[in-house]
Amino acid sequence: MTRFILARHGHVEGIEPVRFRGRLELPLTELGRSQAQALAACIQGAYPVSAVYTSPMGRAMETGQQIAAKCKLVVQVHAGLHDIDYGAWQGLTRQEAAIQWTQEINLWFNLPHLARLPGGESLQVLLVRATDALHDIAKAHPDETVVLVGHDSVNRVILMHALALPLSRYWFLRQDPCCINELAFANGEFTINKLNETGHLRPL
Repeated sequence: MTRFILARHGHVEGIEPVRFRGRLELPLTELGRSQAQALAACIQGAYPVSAVYTSPMGRAMETGQQIAAKCKLVVQVHAGLHDIDYGAWQGLTRQEAAIQWTQEINLWFNLPHLARLPGGESLQVLLVRATDALHDIAKAHPDETVVLVGHDSVNRVILMHALALPLSRYWFLRQDPCCINELAFANGEFTINKLNETGHLRPL
């Protein structure tokens, strides 16, 4: 059995108020760094971690480095955990993007599995690369506990894959900054033991 501790990076600008962040390089805020430290302490105290993998984005790597340092490991970057590419929407708010792409924005927020982001990725493309990464890492770490530090969109599609949910349910899963999801993978099947756990962040 491979145990995955799937986490989201810490807080960055653009989460509130919401902007399409995607491939924008955004450093952790002071709150985000505090969240990453609390996440690292929680993981180090609760799990025998063998490896820490992160997205190539700086915010995920910075969060992962906190965990790796606590666990006396070195961060490994995996391109499959990269955040979704929002294309032309990158950096915009929903209202700003809707000026030019009204129909596309409505589709994204109502039927996300049918949306095609202008110049960016679809959820189907994101799902394929994220789950390929998940299964590759599982093969490399049988019977070990592995931390994956990803993004809101990446984590959502991984969890939908593990729960055998369709991409149409994308908006029904919440992923808070520095949350913990715990997934056990054995015999080709997933068991979800924790979902969007944030108790370690109180009273941040």
